[in-house]
Amino acid sequence: MSQYENFAYIYDHLMEEVDYEKWLFFIDGVFKGENINSVCDLGCGTGNITIPLGVKGYDMIGIDLSEDMLMVAREKAIDTDQEILFLNQDMKEFELYGTVDAIIATCDSINYLQTKDIPQFLKWVHNYLNPKGIFIFDLNTEYKFDKVYGNQTFSELGEDFAYVWENQYSSEAKMNEYYISFFLEEEAGLYSRSDEYHCEYVHDYKWLIHELEKLDFNILGLYDNYTSDKIHEKTERMTFVVRKV
Repeated sequence: MSQYENFAYIYDHLMEEVDYEKWLFFIDGVFKGENINSVCDLGCGTGNITIPLGVKGYDMIGIDLSEDMLMVAREKAIDTDQEILFLNQDMKEFELYGTVDAIIATCDSINYLQTKDIPQFLKWVHNYLNPKGIFIFDLNTEYKFDKVYGNQTFSELGEDFAYVWENQYSSEAKMNEYYISFFLEEEAGLYSRSDEYHCEYVHDYKWLIHELEKLDFNILGLYDNYTSDKIHEKTERMTFVVRKV
């Protein structure tokens, strides 16, 4: 099984329920209040946040571990006449050619990092942000993994694809594993099968705040899923907004 290989080509179908417009409205609102021009999108995937921000006039860089995902993102960028620099890198040790005004990491990107990798990752973020730079990221909560995903199976049959998505959550390991089998239609009504394995980790948000503050990040806000609402016990996705001192 190879993470995000053929999966890139049905990724957008799987993410149709994500309210990207709401996320973009929130992120753009923060940026307008901070005079942001250059932005790096970590774990950019197929560019569902990167490209619309580019359309809004931000100078964008997109980074992702999957070259296949980046191929889809590049095609989208061409379709919208966007000149975006896409880099095939591991976000936990990413490198930029210079500093930027803002860094974002949306759609569970931080959950893919193991806890031991986060302190160094945050140092890289701090290193590549301009003074007063903004870092926005989200985090799937343990409530979501345990109560929403749990040990459930999801499936869908589309016009030219189908998938079965199995979840296994371990409260002891603080880890949610995804086993995804998907089928792409080929010629003569035949389907090809591919399998994916993904793993996301639960991170204590109070510990994350402590790690950020150790690097002299100021916590500007902690919100419920890209809204102005405060987090609560049933928050499924936390959104952090922090500023480099």
